[in-house]
Amino acid sequence: MKSRDPRRIMMITTHGYVGAEPEFGMPDTGGQVVYVLELSKCMARMGYRVDILTRRFDDQPMIETVNKRVRIVRLPCGGEHFIPKETLCDSIPEWVENAARWIKVERLKYTLLNSHYWDAGLAGHLLASRLGASHIHTPHSIGAWKRDNMDGDPLELEARYNFHQRIRTEKVIYDECDLVVATTPTQRDLLIDSEYDVPRDKIRVIPPGYDDQRFYPVSLASRTAMKRNLGVRGPLVLALGRLAKNKGYDLLLRAMPVVFQRVPEARLLLAIGSSEPNEAERQILNGLHDLARELKIDKQVIFKDYIPDDQLADHYRAADVFALSSRYEPFGMTAIEAMACGTPVVATTEGGLCEQVAWGIEALYANPFDHEAFGHTLAIVLQHPRISAQLAKFGPRKARASYTWSGVAQQLLLALEARRELYNSEFRIEEAPPNDLITEEPLWSA
Repeated sequence: MKSRDPRRIMMITTHGYVGAEPEFGMPDTGGQVVYVLELSKCMARMGYRVDILTRRFDDQPMIETVNKRVRIVRLPCGGEHFIPKETLCDSIPEWVENAARWIKVERLKYTLLNSHYWDAGLAGHLLASRLGASHIHTPHSIGAWKRDNMDGDPLELEARYNFHQRIRTEKVIYDECDLVVATTPTQRDLLIDSEYDVPRDKIRVIPPGYDDQRFYPVSLASRTAMKRNLGVRGPLVLALGRLAKNKGYDLLLRAMPVVFQRVPEARLLLAIGSSEPNEAERQILNGLHDLARELKIDKQVIFKDYIPDDQLADHYRAADVFALSSRYEPFGMTAIEAMACGTPVVATTEGGLCEQVAWGIEALYANPFDHEAFGHTLAIVLQHPRISAQLAKFGPRKARASYTWSGVAQQLLLALEARRELYNSEFRIEEAPPNDLITEEPLWSA
């Protein structure tokens, strides 16, 4: 008989390439993977065992160990190949059945399920009642907000992003879960005031975290050496992330002529994409190269693909300013990591981070759709050492005070405890349910 650990948490993140050492930049693989992995490691340090349940495809191993108390469990659905997150929901019922059978065989008891994004939220909703566990859902982004802030033909956007089904499913998830975690006050307000109509007392605002053991400031001499190792001279603007239109790299390129006019020796490093881009990503990248040539700045723009995780902090430290130019960005984890490294940040106003930092002290922000204003804000950092020094001083303080993973984990568990106390119920470890509560019957009905 398998042993049962009563202090066990299930993290559910079904889309993308989830791994102990994930290759960021792969399709649907970015900040959410970091969030789940780091939060899981922190929960483990608090005494829990954590299983990260995801989808198995492309001949991935079923079980992967992250550390002594954290493992990744991959369960199949929808065939052997990658499925985009917009349509993965169609295969989630199969995934849930496979997950329930695996849990029964392993005789596991989970005290908490934390699902991430709406595809995993659907899985968490279907599993939680069967397993007798509390369900916390972290949306990461909100379908209605994304729909309302995207440019393009509505029919084409619907065909690509599946907004109707997504928003309908999100409504069910928010209604049925025990707690919804918003990453920003803006996201909370959208959940309350939009068509979702989530009760205020069911939402907690808990920002994402960063690893303060990896991201921290270093001396000016070390930063200079890191820049030299990258083969860059002069002031450096850095942007990095996966290749996606919403990241706004084209908006940043259009802002850079203003920077280059004022600081001719500056360079822009775009560390974007993956080592194995798909066709859609190649089209985006080719378009960015074409735009740089059209703007006559291609000689001042350095394109680089995927940055290995162990080199990420040094790239932040080598930069003189980090640019987050997203068209929409629920939070902006890369900007927090850059701040933690002592690198001045210019963030988009099209997201939640700008509401949580003090302008001119901890970071600057501007609208990336206003190319000249965004470029001017970047140039301010490069042209004025006193402003740069102030941001480099107070940015790390803000990061350490508000965004470490330990703080996120503690807030998450305390928020669940407070929510349960509203219904005169303690957050406690219970005995495993009888086996007949976990059956071989399908967990989904049309």
